[in-house]
Amino acid sequence: MKQDSQPSYNNVPVSIATLAQQVTEAAGRIRSAVIETPVERVAGLLPDGIEVFFKLENLQTTGSFKLRGASNKVLSLSPAEAAAGAIAASNGNHGLAVAAAARRAAIAAEVYVSSHVSPSKARRIEEYGARIQRAGNDPLEAELAARAAAAQQGKVFISPYNDIQVMAGQGTIAVELMRQLPPMDALFVSVGGGGLIGGIGAHVKFASPQTEMVGCWPQNSRVLHESIKAGQILDFPEQPTLSESTAGGLEPGSVTLDICSKVIDRSVLVSEEEILSAMQRVRALKGWVIEGAAAVAVAALIKETENYRGKRVVVVICGANVSEKVLSRLG
Repeated sequence: MKQDSQPSYNNVPVSIATLAQQVTEAAGRIRSAVIETPVERVAGLLPDGIEVFFKLENLQTTGSFKLRGASNKVLSLSPAEAAAGAIAASNGNHGLAVAAAARRAAIAAEVYVSSHVSPSKARRIEEYGARIQRAGNDPLEAELAARAAAAQQGKVFISPYNDIQVMAGQGTIAVELMRQLPPMDALFVSVGGGGLIGGIGAHVKFASPQTEMVGCWPQNSRVLHESIKAGQILDFPEQPTLSESTAGGLEPGSVTLDICSKVIDRSVLVSEEEILSAMQRVRALKGWVIEGAAAVAVAALIKETENYRGKRVVVVICGANVSEKVLSRLG
C-alpha cells in the first residue's frame, strides 16, 4: 500500500484509513436505499486464462453507481439541513441520484446543469422531482454556480466527487465485492472527478491490499490524471468524449486529488475509438448497452490484456445511462 498522507476536507485532515472506515459505515447506512448489484463472470471478452468479472452498477436503481454516494450524503444530513433542502450540480448521473435520494428522504432538491446536458437526462432528473437550474457551458462552471447558490441560500451542496460522505457511499461497491468474490488481482475503475475510485480504493487498500487499483481515463478528458502527475489541480484542456459522465474539470481544492494519488496503482488512457469499440463488444457479447464511462474501464482492460494473463480481474460497469448523441454512434 502506498504511504498515506493527510488530505483535508473542509480544512479537516482526512486519512485513507478514516475514509475506509466511513465506507464501512456507509454500507450499513444505505443498505435499504440501494441495490446490492450482482457480479457476473464474462467469457469471451479476453483470451482464455484471464478471469474477467463485471460489477454491474448499470443495474442500480437510477442506472448508475452515483445513487450510493448521493444516498449516503442525504441520509447523513441533520434535520435542519434536510429541512433547508439540497443543491447539486450534474449533467446526468449524479443529478439523477441526488434527485432520487432526495425524493426518497422527502427533501427538496435543485440540480444545476450546464448547457451541454442531454435533454433526456435533464428530463429524467425532473421526473424524480428535482428542479433544474441551467448555468455555464461545462460541468465545472455549473458546479461552481451551484456551490455559490448553496452558500447564498444556506443549503447543503452535494458534490459529485469533492465530498467525503459521497466518496464513502461510492466505496460501498468495494464492500460488496469483498463478499461476492474471492481475492481479486486487479480492479478497473473509470475516473472523472475521482469520487468512485477514491472511495473504492480506500476500502480495497485495507480489505484487499494485494488488489491493484487501475484508474481508467479517456485520453480526451483526463484532468485528474494530469493533476495527479503534476501534484496539483490543473486547468487541463479537454476534448469531446463518449465518456460523458467522466468529463469536466476539477473543483479547486478537491479532496480527491490527494486520495486518488494514494489509492491508484496504475493509470490507463484510452482513445475514443477504443471506447466505442468496447461499447460495441459488450453489446455484442452480452446484449447490454453501457454508457461511455463504463466502456472506458472495459477498453482499458482490453488494452492491458497482456499484463493480466492468469489473473482475476474485475471491471466496474459504472452505468447504463446513454445519451441520444452517444447512442447514435453505436450503429
